[in-house]
Amino acid sequence: MKHFILGATLAATTALAGAANAETLTVGVSVPAADHGWTAGIVYHAERVAEKLMDEYDDLNVIVKTSPDAASQANAVQDLAVQGIDALVILPTNPDPLVNAIMQVKMQGTFVTLVDRAPSNNSSEVRDLYVAGNNPALGAVAGEYIAETTPDADVVVIRGLPIPIDQQRQDGFDSALEGTDVNVLEKQFGNWNRDDAFRVMQDFLTKYPNIDVVWAQDDDMVVGVLQAIEQSGRDDIQYVIGGAGSKDMIKKVMDGDPMIPVDVLYPPAMIGTAMELTVAGMKDQVPIAGNYILDATLVTPENAESYYFPDSPY
Repeated sequence: MKHFILGATLAATTALAGAANAETLTVGVSVPAADHGWTAGIVYHAERVAEKLMDEYDDLNVIVKTSPDAASQANAVQDLAVQGIDALVILPTNPDPLVNAIMQVKMQGTFVTLVDRAPSNNSSEVRDLYVAGNNPALGAVAGEYIAETTPDADVVVIRGLPIPIDQQRQDGFDSALEGTDVNVLEKQFGNWNRDDAFRVMQDFLTKYPNIDVVWAQDDDMVVGVLQAIEQSGRDDIQYVIGGAGSKDMIKKVMDGDPMIPVDVLYPPAMIGTAMELTVAGMKDQVPIAGNYILDATLVTPENAESYYFPDSPY
């Protein structure tokens, strides 16, 4: 965990202190539906930590709602507000379209913890606490590894969705390659989806007779990339780098798979971290407003075992 900016605002402290005096505290948790492995991990950890926290505190109620898109999530947030919540923990499907719904809840005096996907204006007006992985570092760590390991590589890039965190990752990657001889052939969006990434990789394989490295930004997309490479019969691709730390990719790193020599962490368990911090503020009245950013650790064969959780869905 890189840095935790403490120092709650008076309004946030008042909101949490007021919540702590209520008979039953209610936390609403709004997350995307499990449309790929990483979000499946988000749902898993949200439900797991909700049960854990309610076991710890008899006077705590945690409501977890999943939503497939921004419009549905806005409705879910409104439903939570109607039910009466003391705090909202939200990982947006797409942050900018949800700003109004989040602001409506926050203006009612509800403590808001924003997770992972921040809107373009990620200010304290939108949230009290921000918990996320280090998106710029996720891209930078991958770019630095490529520059050091294959300094003259021809690289193709499969991005996620056209939302702010994707741009942060891409900016970090591009910055790490500035002044190097690494040649980025093309970038396309794969929507953090293995089928879409499969089709994008097929397109790349058709267009470019030589590809040394693929940066896929997300482990789910790496699955599609590897399938496309295998079907093509091509042997010029030296390795693929993903991100997030799925158990399947961590296992490949552990086993020394030459196509997956490393991975970059971006753990879905961060939703649980956000929930636990929010409840700590409500129950213990500790100052928690600010930013809580996790490291983007490079997973290698030497440390992979520490990040391998075989019972996790992702």
